[in-house]
Amino acid sequence: MKTVSILSDSTCDLSAELLEKYEIATFPLHIHLGDREYADGINITPEEIYQWSDENKATPKTSALSPFEAQEVLSKLLEVSEEVLCFCVSETMSSCASVMRMAARELDMEERVFVVDSANLSTGIGLQIIEAAIMAQQGLRAKQIAERLEVVKPMVRASFVVDTLTYLHRGGRCSGLAALAGSTLRLHPCISVVDGKMQAGKKYRGKMEKVICEYVDDLKPDLETACPERVFITHSGCDAPVIAAVEQKLKELGRFEEILITRAGSVITSHCGPGTLGVLFIAGN
Repeated sequence: MKTVSILSDSTCDLSAELLEKYEIATFPLHIHLGDREYADGINITPEEIYQWSDENKATPKTSALSPFEAQEVLSKLLEVSEEVLCFCVSETMSSCASVMRMAARELDMEERVFVVDSANLSTGIGLQIIEAAIMAQQGLRAKQIAERLEVVKPMVRASFVVDTLTYLHRGGRCSGLAALAGSTLRLHPCISVVDGKMQAGKKYRGKMEKVICEYVDDLKPDLETACPERVFITHSGCDAPVIAAVEQKLKELGRFEEILITRAGSVITSHCGPGTLGVLFIAGN
């Protein structure tokens, strides 16, 4: 029997290769397109979401898994693991973590299930998961890992530059006037995750390839002192030259052992829209 299994909801945006490499199990959150419900990463793609959203001038609704589904997921893992360490998208954004804790109580498995509020999203969660998986491989128990992650969590730097404000407007995260002004002036806001919440920062102006390079340049002081093991480029369907330009800038720093490129899943892209790109890493001490 495995000692500790690492589990995450689908918003961690880790590639299939990374999930396999670090032996991470995942479960999908739900996406609602009108009266139809889909499972993130299972039977819906970001492209299908963009098409529906543009046709209906609306942002899809997203939701956590049901209590029954949560119990089913945990039950299966507990059959093969002594403990489960479960990561969820920030509790300020979703009820996923509370549902998983409720499921652990209903199963009377609270001593074997440890639920982590990542206080983050996308590969901001993924960075924590990989750290946890490495610690599990080293023989640490779930409670020990969860305690050590409390030090890591505030060091995670997650930010994204949004290509279009349309999706944020449809989801109620910016006004119609702001979206119109942004489109007219070609503004691209930087959205950062701070204390588990999304907040708007600098607004870049111009073509996306130029904007993204400026964004990476602004991150340079923090990137130069970041933890060197890995950095993520996570995007929601950017053009290849844009991604390549960011990757090249990160390579030129000569800092990171791994530069990992991942595609954001359907839950994340439902809210940010196409063309969004972020550079995510763990800050140095």
